[in-house]
Amino acid sequence: MAKSGFRGGGFGGMNQMQMMKQAQKLQQEMQRMQEELEQAEYTAAAGGGAVSATVSGRRELTALVIDPEAADPEDVEMLQDLVIAAVNEALRKAEDAASQNMSKLTGGLNLGF
Repeated sequence: MAKSGFRGGGFGGMNQMQMMKQAQKLQQEMQRMQEELEQAEYTAAAGGGAVSATVSGRRELTALVIDPEAADPEDVEMLQDLVIAAVNEALRKAEDAASQNMSKLTGGLNLGF
């Protein structure tokens, strides 16, 4: 019977204990980053600053500021559009920050997070 040359452990000589320590370290770092992201706030404006929205890292709207001059009773639809645009842009900023932090942590590997 021929030897396969495989000597348990694999992964370039990394033993199971080292892998577990590395996985635990990665998990702790992910948790720390997640907590930082959840505490961060992301603000975006629309209509030249007429509407400003702030969302948390938890993707919750935490503040909405509307310039009184933007509140034209004859054009409510424009105000609605500005609010939607500001909120969506703030949410995009939060998502981009989360993606960038995850990319830093995983070294650019797409691990499905």
